Amino acid sequence: MTEKPIILGIETSCDETAVSLIQDSNSGIPKILSNIVSSQFDIHTEFGGVVPELAARSHVEKIDLIAKKAIKESEVNLDKVSAIAATAGPGLIVCLTVGLSFGKALASSLDIPFIGVNHLEGHALSPKLHSKLEYPYLLLLISGGHSQYLSVNGLGDYKRLGTTIDDALGEAFDKIAKLLGIEFPGGPKLEKFAKKGDSHKFELPKPIINKGGCNLSFAGLKTAILRITQKIKTEQEKFDLAASFQKTIEEILYIKTKVAFEEFRKINSQDKSSFVVAGGVAANKGIREILIKVSKENNFDPIFPDLKLCGDNAAMIAMVGLEKFKAKKFDSLDLPANPRLPLDENAKFLKGAGVKI
Repeated sequence: MTEKPIILGIETSCDETAVSLIQDSNSGIPKILSNIVSSQFDIHTEFGGVVPELAARSHVEKIDLIAKKAIKESEVNLDKVSAIAATAGPGLIVCLTVGLSFGKALASSLDIPFIGVNHLEGHALSPKLHSKLEYPYLLLLISGGHSQYLSVNGLGDYKRLGTTIDDALGEAFDKIAKLLGIEFPGGPKLEKFAKKGDSHKFELPKPIINKGGCNLSFAGLKTAILRITQKIKTEQEKFDLAASFQKTIEEILYIKTKVAFEEFRKINSQDKSSFVVAGGVAANKGIREILIKVSKENNFDPIFPDLKLCGDNAAMIAMVGLEKFKAKKFDSLDLPANPRLPLDENAKFLKGAGVKI
């Protein structure tokens, strides 16, 4: 019997150095043989955000060690690896280049196919690592750098239905956390902070809530919170503001997701559809609960990746690599890194483009 293909995935688009090996299986759900993620929180904490040059230097220092650790944990000899998949974009170009160069060198030395992967596609296909997800499905990708509703029609076939016209949701969480004095990375900690507060204390704006289709906007909300933080005096008021922000985000996503459902059904006619929520912000429990609620109300099946697969990781990159390997979609070793690589080639970036909605 022919052995199932094994893919080694590499992810260095931002501040996580990650390497994973996965293997195809008869069940249709790949087996994760190893999935090592090394974060850089200690490096960037004092700066309150990711410093690209420091992140890239850390990737250079760690990538070989993380790869060896992933290979050892997988108990796979390198000569059994079928292909190398590495993130080609979007992301910080100095960071992307590290993983991409390492992946190309490894593929070349092993004389096996190299596959460049769109980081967003990794998030889009991440639920396939633990479920038999069938196309087409609606995707809400919410992370530190991206907030998009997409119709996922097949491998490499995506139609963007809506996006943020300013800040990504994860970016908004991080910025609000910083305003409230929560240590970097503050976004994931903000929800716990909010549990101590009164979510009805502050009435916050919901930008473009009744226009712009399922496009999103968070800059006005961030500005409103900035003004409030300049006036509050007690720790309890900070808790109340965090709770009010969390509640407002949940309300925005509830309404905008209903619009996205309508847009998705205009192009996909099946009665029951899957709704995938992926990206780092998908780990937020309150957001999960509200999206499960709106899904069930509108006859969508809500699907979330395992919590360990919500943030940036290499298993999701290997997952795309496996799909592309089976479809024989390989890349040349001169594939460049693309910091603004879109999923939908026909969709223009709205951020900062002065879009009228």
